[in-house]
Amino acid sequence: MADLRHLPGTGAALPGAVLPTAVLPAALLLVGGMLAASLALRPHLPGLDEVLLWQVALPRAVIALIAGASLGLSGALLQAVLRNPIADPSTLGIAAGAQLALVLGETLLPGLLIAGREALAFAGGAGAAALVLMLGWKRELDPVTLVISGMMVALAAGALGATLILAGGDYVMSLFIWGAGALNQQGWGGTAHLALRLVPAMLAAALLLRPLAVLGLDDRGARSLGVGVMGVRVAGIAIAVWLAAGVTAEVGVIGFIGLAAPALARLSGARTMRHMLVAAPLAGALILSATDSLVQIAGALFDAPGHDLAPTGAATALIGGPLLLLLLPRLKGRDRIRPAAGLAVTQRRARPTRMLCALAGLVVLLAIVGLTVGRSGEGWHLAVGADFIELFPMRAPRLLAAGAAGAMLAAAGLVLQRLTGNPMAGPEVLGVSAGGGVGLAAALLAGAGAGMLVMAGMITGAFIVVAIMLLVSARTGFGPERLLLAGLAAGSFAMALLSIVLAGGGMAAYLLLVWMSGSTANVGPAEAVAVALGGAVLIAPLTLLTRWMTVLPLGAAASRALGLPLAPVRLVLALLAAALTALASFVVGPLSLVGLMAPHMARLMGFARIGTQLGATLLIGAALLIGADWLSRIVVFPYQVPTGLFAALAGAPYLAWLLSRAPDPQS
Repeated sequence: MADLRHLPGTGAALPGAVLPTAVLPAALLLVGGMLAASLALRPHLPGLDEVLLWQVALPRAVIALIAGASLGLSGALLQAVLRNPIADPSTLGIAAGAQLALVLGETLLPGLLIAGREALAFAGGAGAAALVLMLGWKRELDPVTLVISGMMVALAAGALGATLILAGGDYVMSLFIWGAGALNQQGWGGTAHLALRLVPAMLAAALLLRPLAVLGLDDRGARSLGVGVMGVRVAGIAIAVWLAAGVTAEVGVIGFIGLAAPALARLSGARTMRHMLVAAPLAGALILSATDSLVQIAGALFDAPGHDLAPTGAATALIGGPLLLLLLPRLKGRDRIRPAAGLAVTQRRARPTRMLCALAGLVVLLAIVGLTVGRSGEGWHLAVGADFIELFPMRAPRLLAAGAAGAMLAAAGLVLQRLTGNPMAGPEVLGVSAGGGVGLAAALLAGAGAGMLVMAGMITGAFIVVAIMLLVSARTGFGPERLLLAGLAAGSFAMALLSIVLAGGGMAAYLLLVWMSGSTANVGPAEAVAVALGGAVLIAPLTLLTRWMTVLPLGAAASRALGLPLAPVRLVLALLAAALTALASFVVGPLSLVGLMAPHMARLMGFARIGTQLGATLLIGAALLIGADWLSRIVVFPYQVPTGLFAALAGAPYLAWLLSRAPDPQS
């Protein structure tokens, strides 16, 4: 008898065929059982049971299946066209872009939502996808760079959305609860809407079946077989964005289903592209439906009948971090570091000391401007004499804290970029800020109100994330890319926990939103001095570790040849970067992009030696956040833009420009 395993395509045919016939009935039985349990736990009101069943419970069950299938197909398409096993609408920032577009429409231009909610969500998701692909293009769509870029875009979109919601007050707070992925339904309209998007998307994906299968080869091999690689990529990404944006517009952000569904499909035996396009939607439907049923049951048992324990989207996001950790071995292991890809200095400055003095003078000048120049109801105002003495206690602490936080984030960014060899690495990538947010949430929920107790909670949460990250990456000797992805995974899990707390509302959620937006308005003298002293203590050791940061970008082999013990060196630098990020995020929130911008700006100014580059980076970081803090007080007077958000908004265009001009890594 012929060995079927050696026939083309048959090695995966049997598992792929078994999946729909074996898994689907089991999934339907599981979902049906959970639905029955959740209905049984609901309060029974005479005359309303039938309405609840047909207009609430069943539409919710069906939309969970359709939304899960849509996200599963979206994730499968993204992973196929990008050849990236950790690509999905969440990791590439597509869902965050769609949500931001809807929040902008809701808060600023409500008429746009009437004209077309789905079109607005698609525009936001497509814009985010285009930005992420542009950032990763010069790095040949490298999986790690794409995910880092996606996380940056998602964080920026989340910070801006949080600020808009914060400005809108309690009325707009409901937007955040919806944005966390609540599947509550009142009728069949949303279900029909998503179904009408899923069917044509599946037909379009079927037309791309052969090109997608060929695209599994490298680009050169695909072109030799007559496949237009760029056209297939654009078509696949467009379908994926359309599906993800539709789900976001209808039910909010549902995290990581597009990552989990293809992984489950592969575990179930799907190997060929044909089977993947069938199995991934089924797996997505199963995961989301089961999660939604469990959320309802848990809410009935632990909260109140008819109330969810947490929004379903936030619950599904909890699987994202652990799943990313499980998928790390699927990435091609490498330790390739190319200084030419963004870390090298093209024009060296002959006399760096003069420029360092000029940067120090700029920091002092900005601090003086921040202390003396402002706006009042009568126009621009220069504080001198008694006015200066009166305003100094209010302005000085926030300027000191902003400057210290800027220097710490800049130092952390420089360490991470030298440690990983990736010019896209920044303090936010480690997930330490998100871990600090979980510590903040825990302190607030425990009733802590004092600043020092809150700071202690944040540092504890940050170091828990660091410990998880280091334990996971220790198996590869704290390898650069594994270290980054472990940080992303831990950060994703922490952000999911924050979403659950935020969706619960209350004062803790409001204070978390204030922190996420990065406001320095409430920093007092004690907090400012503590942050400044802590920053000085943490930055000081870096001046003694310049040799490590000089050698690391040469690569693992060269570093070992020069006598550098890689694992301990990477461990020490990662701990320092994490501590710097945790302390700085207490002041300016989880995102400012200063840690990404400052090292690049120092290199562009010609600071080549690591010692002078570190000094320039610290001064540039301090100047950026001191300037951002001053501008945040005056640009929309009498209102204030949070400092962290203002820096992020200014940094996002710089980030896009920086990576668009990055040299080709093959050159």
